[in-house]
Amino acid sequence: MSSGLSSSSEQNVSRAFWITGPGEGRILEAPVVAGQPSINEPRVVVKTLWSGVSRGTESLVFNGRVPQSEFDRMQAPFQAGAFPWPVKYGYANVGQVLEGQDELVGKTVFCLFPHQEVYSVPASAVTPIPAGVPAERAILAANMETAINGLWDSMPAVGDRIAVVGLGVVGLLVSWLANRIPGTQVTAIDTNQAKAGVAEALGLTFATESPADSHDLVIHASGHESGLATALALAGQDATVLEMSWYGDKPVSVPLGSAFHSRRLTLRSSQVGQIPPARQPRWTYRKRLQLALELLQHDVLDYLISGENSFEQMPETMSRILANGSDTLCHRIKY
Repeated sequence: MSSGLSSSSEQNVSRAFWITGPGEGRILEAPVVAGQPSINEPRVVVKTLWSGVSRGTESLVFNGRVPQSEFDRMQAPFQAGAFPWPVKYGYANVGQVLEGQDELVGKTVFCLFPHQEVYSVPASAVTPIPAGVPAERAILAANMETAINGLWDSMPAVGDRIAVVGLGVVGLLVSWLANRIPGTQVTAIDTNQAKAGVAEALGLTFATESPADSHDLVIHASGHESGLATALALAGQDATVLEMSWYGDKPVSVPLGSAFHSRRLTLRSSQVGQIPPARQPRWTYRKRLQLALELLQHDVLDYLISGENSFEQMPETMSRILANGSDTLCHRIKY
């Protein structure tokens, strides 16, 4: 078994997409080796096949809207540079192992790595993609992890009436997972009627609005404060509203007057960076990622890929992909 890399690999540079200013990006050189290698730590060299653009978070980074207070917490696992820019950012990378441990060489793997052609990371940072999951769909793994964590945080039950407000990739995945719980009545809500086709393809009940005060659980994932107000209005007596949106540096006005207190609502946050405390004794980040990849075996999830372009085109297309109000779901980058 080869646990190290050749000296030639360690000296190589690759090309990566860097955010270089507000709404601007360029393809620049980057070292193949990420981080400071440890002599005793087995590493792999990976050639990227596909990467995915996560429109919510990457839009905030691309437009320089990460607040200074969150610079440390918002770092991607293999980010290079620093906020606001220049920064190499991303976390949905699927590639083929070129060098490293014998059992990994030739395997297709997922890694929380930015948009880069070739890279080297510790072998523990890559997760083999299970049979039945195409490489081009596996870029959804990070979004699926977020959806899993959201359901762990919100704890839906058999028979719950559930509303999901905001049908980006995470909102659609949360809706799809919740809809698979026996007896649940899930309504997938978005003001954009164009989302109806994708929602219905996933077997969901789509609506642009829903009856107020009638849900056991409401999950908000629109990224807009108006969506949060809608979510609060949909929650029934003693219900939970789970907030999955992250607003960056934008102040948010939350309507906590009216019937918020009389209905004894719970407003709870969810963030994929931490496994919920009740699951920490039994779950690791690696096990959660493996679960996310297993759940991607369903062909219907290809509806969540809304576009594709080549790595070479990223500087020209990223501003369009990450524009506010875009119909983009997961945009795929081909290498």
